[in-house]
Amino acid sequence: MNHIRNFCIIAHIDHGKSTLADRLLLATNTLEERDFQDQVLDSMDLERERGITIKSHAIQMNYELEGKNYILNLIDTPGHVDFSYEVSRSIAACEGALLIVDATQGIQAQTISNLYLAIEHDLEIIPVMNKMDMASAMPDEVRDQIVDLIGCRAEDIIESSGKTGQGVDRILAEIVRKIPPPVGAPDAPLQALIFDSVFNSYRGIFAYFKIINGTIRTGDNVKFVATGKEYDADEIGILKIKPEPRKELSAGDVGYIISGIKSSREVRVGDTITHVERPCNKEIEGFEDVKPMVFAGVYPVDADDYEELRASMEKLQLNDASLIFEPESSAALGFGFRCGFLGLLHMEIVQERLDREFDMDVITTVPNVSFKAFTTKGEVIDVHNPSGMPGPNILEHVEEPYIDAQIISKSEYVGSIMKLCIDKRGTLKNQVYLTSDRVEVTFDMPLSEIVFDFYDKLKSISKGYASFDYHQTEYRPAHLVRLDILLNGEMVDALSALIHRDHAYSFGRRICEKLKELIPRQQFDIAIQAAIGSKIIARETVKAVRKDVTAKCYGGDITRKRKLLEKQKKGKKRMRQVGNVEVPQSAFLAVLKLD
Repeated sequence: MNHIRNFCIIAHIDHGKSTLADRLLLATNTLEERDFQDQVLDSMDLERERGITIKSHAIQMNYELEGKNYILNLIDTPGHVDFSYEVSRSIAACEGALLIVDATQGIQAQTISNLYLAIEHDLEIIPVMNKMDMASAMPDEVRDQIVDLIGCRAEDIIESSGKTGQGVDRILAEIVRKIPPPVGAPDAPLQALIFDSVFNSYRGIFAYFKIINGTIRTGDNVKFVATGKEYDADEIGILKIKPEPRKELSAGDVGYIISGIKSSREVRVGDTITHVERPCNKEIEGFEDVKPMVFAGVYPVDADDYEELRASMEKLQLNDASLIFEPESSAALGFGFRCGFLGLLHMEIVQERLDREFDMDVITTVPNVSFKAFTTKGEVIDVHNPSGMPGPNILEHVEEPYIDAQIISKSEYVGSIMKLCIDKRGTLKNQVYLTSDRVEVTFDMPLSEIVFDFYDKLKSISKGYASFDYHQTEYRPAHLVRLDILLNGEMVDALSALIHRDHAYSFGRRICEKLKELIPRQQFDIAIQAAIGSKIIARETVKAVRKDVTAKCYGGDITRKRKLLEKQKKGKKRMRQVGNVEVPQSAFLAVLKLD
């Protein structure tokens, strides 16, 4: 065990984690030059197209230092705030972390929050200053920032470049010297932590684990503690570029197990694997349950695909443990699921993955957060979507979740960032100048205000420089109303939203205008209305497509024309009673992108 090192790479978005991981793989000959491609660990098409890491990826490397052979288990993690749950799981499976800071940008919000996560788990931190080959690098300034943040010595900071390979040998040597080997007893009862899993349509589910104590061999009879199910270990092995089978793995090793599990409900991330004959006394204290921030309904476009959508969601949940869903139904969209996401990017990625990996066409409703509704009978109801809000006759008050939002930016953008936050009902708590031109502002603001388009706006007003991180604090009373959209007097529940009373009028007005552009014209007038309770606050009309029925009447008495028009009018009236209005998918999506 003294020759094993488990470590992860943590950093802010675009600070060069995956590029540096590529260099480490090449330096240890884990990867042949001919198999090399940029960001080799980002195996999903989506990750490669967007240039972001969505999943954490585990891989094993062999490294020789001073005549001794070492096994290095690396986990590359995502940098985006929406995937911080992936980071927390990776950190639970490691003893050390490489903290990477971009020499051209310095410390950002996500660097700090990921660092705190690592320190909470008592990981050994190795600071690395990346992108040293760039002309715009500011090594002295960034070095001071890292020293202030971690309290290390300036000479401990490794200067590196993922592009040129500078500093990679020193990083590998420091990993061996500084990160402690895993502690555990190979002869104790088996105790292994599941930190990830993936579905394979031929072989069932691969569960990735880290062994804390004990030894596991191929063919062993094992038990998953949380679910209580028992299996035979058909194949165990280590994670290289491709999985490699092994006869046995013992304490400190990171590997995978295939035991012919078909149902995704039977594998839970954070569960403990142990032997049936010689079980461990207690399960591993692993992960806190994930708390979704944003809720939205996901419905199949074709109602017959409901069961298929459920199966797809379960398979996706294996690979993305932060996705939470439960069945719900809607008058407009039929049966679907209420899903909890960690943020808007996470929601977009899940939708995209359902489409690509499982070929599912889905409609997503307006995202919102969960509120607490207090009734006059003294009950507290968790409200995840607008239709669950109790009527005004029994509703006493509503509470909404608040967050601490931490934004780090260049000082020239502070004014516009403050204006954005105050418009979103935020109050300034703190403002600290980290250096002469970098400032950290902390705002106390409602979570529902950042759900829509806050992140996009923040990026555009700060020209991409500002970084943003948040955590939920508490629930507070809020002045919320339910805004309904009516088409010809019929409510479309998928477009309803819970919104602050001050913003309701402008939001209702904008939705009506947008829908007028997107709903195709029918043979009759369509009234689009925004209403709060029974009070209509905005209205637009989609005009009817008219056929000129009087074209054949030239000359003659006016009563002939009048008769034809009256006949047409009756037909239109009957049509309006039986005709229903189809809302196109683009209308649901446009509401999400209202600006």
